[in-house]
Amino acid sequence: MRRRRLLGTLLAAALGAGAAPVRAADPCADFVPQAKPQNAGRDIVGQDIDQILDRGFMTFAVYEDFPPYSWEEAGQPRGVDIEIAQLIAEDIGVEPQFRFVAAGETLEADLRNNIWKGDVLGGPVSNVMMRVPYDSAFACRVEQAVFTGRYASEDMVIAYREEAYPDDKPIPAYFRFDTVAVENDSLADFYLSSFAGGQTRDKVLRYPSMDAAMKALSAGETMAAMGPRAQVEWGLGEGTAYHVPPLAGLARGKWELGVAVNFRYRALGYMVDDAIRAASADGRIAKIYAGYGLTWLPVTDY
Repeated sequence: MRRRRLLGTLLAAALGAGAAPVRAADPCADFVPQAKPQNAGRDIVGQDIDQILDRGFMTFAVYEDFPPYSWEEAGQPRGVDIEIAQLIAEDIGVEPQFRFVAAGETLEADLRNNIWKGDVLGGPVSNVMMRVPYDSAFACRVEQAVFTGRYASEDMVIAYREEAYPDDKPIPAYFRFDTVAVENDSLADFYLSSFAGGQTRDKVLRYPSMDAAMKALSAGETMAAMGPRAQVEWGLGEGTAYHVPPLAGLARGKWELGVAVNFRYRALGYMVDDAIRAASADGRIAKIYAGYGLTWLPVTDY
């Protein structure tokens, strides 16, 4: 699905040898600042923290049909990102309202449509966008958004049918011969399609979502599946398990997740970040993950 290209935007370089030396020291060193965007009336209404407090609610953009992070069930929002947004709003002292959005072709498009400009049809922007992968070099290049509130880390894992691997656990080299399910156009897809000069490409089975890939694993249509830990844990069925394998040639198999706010409203960003820091420290975010049967991987510098 297109939403998986969002992570690909940030992690495409992870399939190579790594960043250039100058960028390793300063990820913004080679970036020429853009022309500052002009304000438009509808960009401002209801966006600053005083207006949010006065009206008593704040809006969150969350991805639609994206378990275990955000989805609707019987008309009610559910998911990890929904509950984290709720605790942010509670900490600020307002009610949360959710806008379920479809993923665009790129992360830049999603930020433009949902945080700082609105879509081409004139749709509203939101105060906060959830589940934004954090990357310092990318943050330099999208000046219209502030990336803050990192609330979890995510990593790549391999799930497998226990009957297929009774003695050892599969690693990428096994997929020269064994089938492995991935979400189409995901990091796992890109990685396995190019692994060892493409030797594993023919055994990669592509599905429209990670949920579908995990259902295929449970049904015995594939021997293994590869994807982000939380989505794999959510989809585990009887007779399946997962592990964190060595991923040769992948420079970044772990990344951080946070939120984005419009660059004009840093005061809101500070309050969101404070709420997330407090919830990370006192165990509330870990409890949210555990409530969905997931492992919370904390951000290391919080």
